[in-house]
Amino acid sequence: MFSGFKRVLPEISIFHNPASPPSTKALTLLRASLSSPYPAGKADVPPLHFNLEVIESPPTSDQLRTITSFLPKSSPSLFLSAHPSTASETPNISEIVGLAKKNPNTFKWPVVVDWAAGKASVGDVEGVKEILENLRKQRDGEAKGEEVDQPKGWFS
Repeated sequence: MFSGFKRVLPEISIFHNPASPPSTKALTLLRASLSSPYPAGKADVPPLHFNLEVIESPPTSDQLRTITSFLPKSSPSLFLSAHPSTASETPNISEIVGLAKKNPNTFKWPVVVDWAAGKASVGDVEGVKEILENLRKQRDGEAKGEEVDQPKGWFS
């Protein structure tokens, strides 16, 4: 009956490796955006609101397929680091998952995903900042899809 008033928080997942400095930096940034004003330099703005899921393992094959579809360049090799143990030929998604489980250094950490918006970042903090900026724009009403979160009723 009141389905127009439901507001769902965005779901953000970080596939995190504590031994990876970029992954640790990304997780710190995500947590800070939930607990402190965002952007950080402005004291008069609230923190962002989203559900953060921290996963300390590589994504599954199905998750990697979905994440790959969120990326502008959809090559599975994007998930591989330049670690010497990675093969010279391009592995498929299942092989990437196997490599990451066997040797986490072969995987490019972190992988941060905004499941609702269909956005993902692999291996760098700049992509995480873009995801957070999109959330800020939604919060502040600057996003193109802002009407999606607005209640629908007689006067709209």
